Amino acid sequence: MKHITPGVQKKAVKIKLILFDVDGVLTDGGIIIDDRGVEAKRFDVRDGQGITSLIHFGIKIGFITGRHSNIVRRRAKELGVTMVYQNVKDKAQIYDLIKRKTGLKDEQIAYVGDDILDLPVLRKAGLAITVRDGWPGLKSRVDYMTESAGGRGAAREVSELVLKAQGKGTSP
Repeated sequence: MKHITPGVQKKAVKIKLILFDVDGVLTDGGIIIDDRGVEAKRFDVRDGQGITSLIHFGIKIGFITGRHSNIVRRRAKELGVTMVYQNVKDKAQIYDLIKRKTGLKDEQIAYVGDDILDLPVLRKAGLAITVRDGWPGLKSRVDYMTESAGGRGAAREVSELVLKAQGKGTSP
């Protein structure tokens, strides 16, 4: 993992909830649809381990995605993620709803996104993160950019960053 600046470290210490976009963050952004219309996505096992480690150490996790896919719900269930919002047109509105439901403040929430639709939430979150292969316009507007690509270890990198900043282990 790359060097973490003191500013990012200071923000990461406060995080109690990490919200992830799905396509392009938890996946490589590719969508496979077979001739019967069945959709498939590729998830990285290391990312899943990072997410389960965060949950183990008391960090809440949520998924916010603009698409709807049964596989996202299934993956969330496998990992123990109960906060799943799909087919979201306005991610900032859902972010505000999550804040109200959890009672958390912006500085306690991290958001990981990869494209322009994530920008409104990245502007609100206490720790704004994008993936290495995300939309170039985000890179100057976030606190941290992962070395890993979306769906290729980026979520694991985020998990290690936050857990390390908080003095927690990286695995249960």
